[in-house]
Formats: sequence, C-alpha cells, structure tokens
Amino acid sequence: MSQHAKSSHHSPGHETRSGQQYPVHEEQPSAADIRRWRQYLADERAEAAVYRDLAQSRQGEEREILLALAEAEGRHEAHWLKLLGGHAEKNRPASLRSQLLGFLARHFGSVFVLALAQRAEGRSPYAKDPSATPAMAADEQIHEEVVRGLATRGRNRLAGTFRAAVFGANDGLVSNLSLVMGMAASGVASSVVLLSGVAGLLAGALSMGAGEFVSVRSQRELLAATRPTQITLAAAPKLDLQHNELLLVYLARGMSHEAAEHRVAERMGLLACDCDPSLSLQPELPEAGDHHEAVGTAWGAAMSSFCFFASGAIVPILPFVFGLTGVTALAMAVVLVGLALLVTGGIVGLLSGTSPLTRGLRQLAIGLGAAAVTYVLGLAFGAVVG
Repeated sequence: MSQHAKSSHHSPGHETRSGQQYPVHEEQPSAADIRRWRQYLADERAEAAVYRDLAQSRQGEEREILLALAEAEGRHEAHWLKLLGGHAEKNRPASLRSQLLGFLARHFGSVFVLALAQRAEGRSPYAKDPSATPAMAADEQIHEEVVRGLATRGRNRLAGTFRAAVFGANDGLVSNLSLVMGMAASGVASSVVLLSGVAGLLAGALSMGAGEFVSVRSQRELLAATRPTQITLAAAPKLDLQHNELLLVYLARGMSHEAAEHRVAERMGLLACDCDPSLSLQPELPEAGDHHEAVGTAWGAAMSSFCFFASGAIVPILPFVFGLTGVTALAMAVVLVGLALLVTGGIVGLLSGTSPLTRGLRQLAIGLGAAAVTYVLGLAFGAVVG
C-alpha cells in the first residue's frame, strides 16, 4: 500500500505457510529493508482501520465487503510482522495518504474516501518489491476492483445532482469572471462592473436551474418511455395461441429469433420452466425503486445547479463587493476564481479515480483561457467605442 518501494539488497528464499509463499531472508535485513517493512506495516494497519471505519456506516452486503477487505489487509500486516520479527516493536507512522484516508473515513465516510482508496490500492508497490509475495500483489489488484465497485455505487447515487453541481459551479465561475473582465476591459466604472456581475449571477443561476430541471425531467421521461414493461405477463394468458404478436415484442427488444420463440413459449404456457409458473401469469405491478438514480431528480438537479452556479458566480465579484477597483480588483478576482477552479477540478478528479492535480489544472486552463479571450474582446470593444 505504501509508495516507498525499493528493491531489497538480498535474494529471499521461500517457505510455505497457510498455502502462501512467504519470503525468508537468510541474511540480516538491512536498515533500508526494516524502514520499508515498517512503512508497509503501518500503512496496512491504517488502511484496515479505514475499511473498518467505513463498514460502521454501511449495512448488509457493503458492510461485509468492507470487513472482508479489512481482514485481507490484516493478512498482509501479519506478513510484515513475520519479516520484521523483533524490529516490529518500533512503530512508524502511516503515510500521509493513509492518515488522510483514516481521517475522512472516521469523520465523513463518503464516496470520496472510496475514490481515494481506489487510487491507493491501484498504486501498491508490492508487484515490484521482492519482499512481498505474488499473492499479496494479486490481492492489491483485486482490492482495487472491489473498491472501484463500491465507489461506483456511490457515484451512481450522487451522479445526477453532482453533475449539476459541478457544472453549475464551473459555469458560474467562468461565465461571471468572463463577464466581469470583459466589462472592466471596456473601461466602464467599477460600480457598473459590479452591477453587471450581480445581474449575471442572478440571470445565470435562474437559467441554469430552469435548464437543469427541464433537461433532467425530459431525460427521465425518455428513459422511462424506452424501458420495457411487463405487460406481457398480464396479456399472455388471453392471447390467441395461433395468432398473436408476442414474438414481435421480444424481437423488437433485441432478442434473437430463437430466444424470442423460447420466451413466447414460456409466456404462453407451452414450455415447462424451472421457475414458479404462477409468477409468469401475474398481472403487472407498480415497480418500487428509482431505476434512473444516476440521472438524478429534476428538482434536485435544478436546486443544485442554481445554488452552485450562484456560489461560483459570486466569487469574481467579491473584490468589487469589498470596495476594490481597477486592476487590483481584476487580479484578485482571477486569483480567487483560479483557486476555486483548482478545487472543483480536483474534486472531479477524486470522484472519477483520476489525478486531482491534472483535472484541477485542466479546469484552471479552460476557465482562465475563456476569461482571457473575453478580456481581449472587451479591450477591442472599448477601443472601438472610445
């Protein structure tokens, strides 16, 4: 789990214990080996604690999965304890990443923690360290996929609202900074720039909120209209055995002709199946649950988009609100918006399992690039009018 992966300075032998191969170092381990093993030990303990802390806020299957991951980290911990022997008595603090994961797991227990844990599992050094067993390296690869699956569940639950929030905040930051810089470059008074920024905030937030509401509502209605129903369960018993279009239903849904004929025979009661036949003839019932949770709700997306657009759009006008004018106000607005773009980009990076720094820098380049273009256009417009 730690990133301090260095090659050992001796060739390990092997012994078998509980079906796994454990390296045995015939010569005295070096000081570098001991430091590295202590770091691995500390990180394994810290990450096992992370999974246990996350399990406390989960129920059912997710809880069992997290506890199983903690148990696996415990097996890795036992491996490093065996290698260290008496050297294990001196504890070493976990890496900063592991400590951060532990803090977030204890106080938040959110999908952000799982996204960070996914990255940590994917960067395990065990595959290149001769002191680790091949089974341990394989464990870490599997752990990454397990955590990815758990994180995906959380991403799906917040995907719709989160998308609206991120896009809303970034649109507010970029559009209002561009508006403010364009107006300021044209040579108008700072009070006019402030009023323009406030108008842009209100108009943009209302437009984004309304647009998200219509977009998400329309998307959910479209998905609901295209999702197959179970009306065939109720209609099948009443169809003419020789003349019916039930086969066409399944062909239209994309089944092969053979699979469609098999399904028709089941529905018409012409084919025995190993399921309860009474279930196939029950009328359609209202289905519980939200089948489009990744899309989000219309009101949730609209409110998120409105609030986050407003929170982003207020950042560029804060210097003008507090009385700054001219170049000083513009420079402060650029700095504040730049920091906000780095944060929002980093959050997207964390949740998507990619580099937060790369995503943050990308957001920064796009946002400031758009503002710079608007500033140049404002200068040109001011020169023409003047």
